[in-house]
Amino acid sequence: MICILFACNTSSSSTRSNIDGQQTDDSLLFTDVTDTHFPIAPELHILNPLLVDVDGDGDLDAVCGVELDVNRLYLNDGTGKFTWKRGVFSDVKYDTEHVRSADFNQDGHIDLIFVAEDDQNHEFYLGNGDGTFTAAHERLLAKSEGNGLDIGDVNGDGLVDIVIGNSGEAGQNFLWLNVPDNPGTFIDATKSHLPQINDKTQSIALADLDGDGDLDMMVGNEVPPNRLLINDGKGVFTEKTEGFELLVPLETRMILLADVDGDQDLDAVFSNLTSNGGEWVKDPQMRILINDGNANFADETESRMPKNKFSSYASHFIDFDGDGDLDLLVGTVEIPGFNPDQLRAYENDGSGNFTDVTQKAIPASVVSRGWDMTVGDVNADGIDDVIVGGWKSQARLLFGNRNAETKSQNKNY
Repeated sequence: MICILFACNTSSSSTRSNIDGQQTDDSLLFTDVTDTHFPIAPELHILNPLLVDVDGDGDLDAVCGVELDVNRLYLNDGTGKFTWKRGVFSDVKYDTEHVRSADFNQDGHIDLIFVAEDDQNHEFYLGNGDGTFTAAHERLLAKSEGNGLDIGDVNGDGLVDIVIGNSGEAGQNFLWLNVPDNPGTFIDATKSHLPQINDKTQSIALADLDGDGDLDMMVGNEVPPNRLLINDGKGVFTEKTEGFELLVPLETRMILLADVDGDQDLDAVFSNLTSNGGEWVKDPQMRILINDGNANFADETESRMPKNKFSSYASHFIDFDGDGDLDLLVGTVEIPGFNPDQLRAYENDGSGNFTDVTQKAIPASVVSRGWDMTVGDVNADGIDDVIVGGWKSQARLLFGNRNAETKSQNKNY
């Protein structure tokens, strides 16, 4: 009897398969509830959904960074059913790429920052705590082709700072430090605190990579090699090249940092493209770099990651089998051709070795030009759910299926 992916259930519905051999929704790790629970907009480019409680009612709402349309707020009714609350953000259709949330001004409410690419119109909103926001875009210090975004306290003063990954002719990344005397305003520390390099950055991630208690930075680039930057504890970053193994040329679109092998340090997973919707150029293989605890990263893709030919603009960690380690969902696009493809599910064995279990985990309906994802329990059943963004594709809402207590017992064959 196989219990690794199915709740032990004697009903016939738990083992039915469709004509392609994929299990039906009620026997999978996720159920696609998009048609009944999420706004239908099949032509929309939701590049970055984000789950956060913006109205203080105790459930997770969805803030959506939208390319070439207005950014959207979808309010959760508490059962995981989302409704578009119109008019919350600017009604101008910007080229938004990413969104992050934090209490930047320390008033107890969630604030938001969006960054845009081609039109360079970044947006900053101060939350009022009731699902409404006050625009404060003037607090952002510069325009840029923003393609990467992360937030965190990089200088140890207890305030949330901003890093923006930039592309284009002026591809210098930004570091904006939150001002202690006036939280929610920023000073530009780019020249004094970051290497002066014009990268074509597509992803930027903050995390403590060397175990010294401050936030380091990893940078995913379109053309030049990815970079590892070490923080001196005061928010000043220096590039570390030795011990950062990059075996092949990459076009990286997302960097994820997490402990995948259970050794208490943070490893890296890169989502890569062969090209941005063009011809076959680079190897788009998902890559995994294992940290030795001192920010020395070895590329162990060959032995740990399933082989792939699809391109991936984004991926997301989630413990979808409930065994306490981080599994992986991978958004995919077929390139050349820029065609929709099925969301992939990679299961972690607890030691950082991943196996493709898509056919036993993901409903066949979840086919799109997959983009960024967000994870959280939206229907209050104790199991993480997922919103999958997409480029000119319906964003999809997937409910996690399995009982959390049952899942933790069902890892063994």
